[in-house]
Amino acid sequence: MKTTDILELLHQEVIPAIGCTEPMCVALCVARAKEQLGCEPDAITVEVSKNIYKNAMGVGIPCTGMNGLPIAIALGATIGKSEYELEVLRDTTPEAVSYAKAYLQRVQPEITIAHDAPDMLYVHVAVSKDERTAEATIQGSHTNFVGVESRKSKVESWDDGFIDNQQHAVTSLREVYDFAMNVKLDDVQFLMEGAKMNMAAAEKSFMGDYGHGLGRLLHTVSNQHLTNSPHTQMSNIFGDTLFTKILCYTCGACDARMSGAMVPVMSNSGSGNQGISCSIPVYLYALEHNMNEEQTLRALTLSNLTVIYIKQSLGRLSALCGCVVAATGSAAGLTYLMGGQYDEVTFAIKNMIANISGMICDGAKPACALKVTSGVATAVLSASMAMHHSFAESTEGIVEDDIDRTIHNLTRIGHDGMCQTDDLIIDIMTHKDR
Repeated sequence: MKTTDILELLHQEVIPAIGCTEPMCVALCVARAKEQLGCEPDAITVEVSKNIYKNAMGVGIPCTGMNGLPIAIALGATIGKSEYELEVLRDTTPEAVSYAKAYLQRVQPEITIAHDAPDMLYVHVAVSKDERTAEATIQGSHTNFVGVESRKSKVESWDDGFIDNQQHAVTSLREVYDFAMNVKLDDVQFLMEGAKMNMAAAEKSFMGDYGHGLGRLLHTVSNQHLTNSPHTQMSNIFGDTLFTKILCYTCGACDARMSGAMVPVMSNSGSGNQGISCSIPVYLYALEHNMNEEQTLRALTLSNLTVIYIKQSLGRLSALCGCVVAATGSAAGLTYLMGGQYDEVTFAIKNMIANISGMICDGAKPACALKVTSGVATAVLSASMAMHHSFAESTEGIVEDDIDRTIHNLTRIGHDGMCQTDDLIIDIMTHKDR
């Protein structure tokens, strides 16, 4: 794959997002249909794949104090702008939220699961006003419109520039590593800005009450020096260490965005939590060890591109938790910063796959911070082991000698083997006593 193609892939997959990307994807599709209609609709029908539905049920929508798709749809129909892509609700204000809530009283969207959806990531929106109608469809990627239609005009297979991963796939981890080690630093400077953006989201969480407050709690205990404090016991366990800092900043950023904070993060492969998990641990390690800009950028490139490489065969959405993939990217970046080369990076990835490969995705929600924490904690452990040439071998589970086959084994399980698991998870989630 050409260097220019990989750079284009990075720019396509590492982009800013506000709020959880699944409801934002739906809001984006609604906004595009509304723009095609030319006015606010008085009827909205939304059809989504089961994975979109799963990830949108329990997550906070920025600035609203509400969870789920209805308010995201209402905001998409009133103030959403498709040109903002995954920041589609960037213009949300308290006044806009009040208007959207009133709009929901008048226009109640019809939301259904498309059980025969052509892709795990699929959104179809139909809107109408008087005699006018318009439709929009997103498929394959959170910002990839494959169809836009109105009564007066029709555009089929309209493409926003999305790179087809099957056509432009990174072919191996070796290609990922070589690119990261040789890319011009100016070309990947945006990854540093993304890491800083994600750090800012974490710092916002320390000053507020978001989700389960896991990041704020760890931040408090890591800075606790009073022996009579109620946090003394936790402080003795975690302490003021780099490891604790990695945990609290990573899950803190997740706390904020899963609870609906109006804060941008740099996403990876359509997920803000993946972007957080593959950037913050690497950035913090580099910062704490006074790494220079080149080392930091190469580590961030290796981490982000490793995630993209794994996701291209796993798929955007699955029953496999994305933090497994994102933390695997972190393990690669951390290993490089620790002084490892290609072999050590492969060892770290094998350790990750041998450890937390079975973590399920049961929807986007505040408790994702717990899974993010488990992922990055395992990344630190896996990288540390790799630097001592301690790693899972081909006699163990799904690990093989060949690293690409090992990664493919993981993605086969997530993409092919866990479909029934996904259906069961969604059935449980939609039939709970509330």
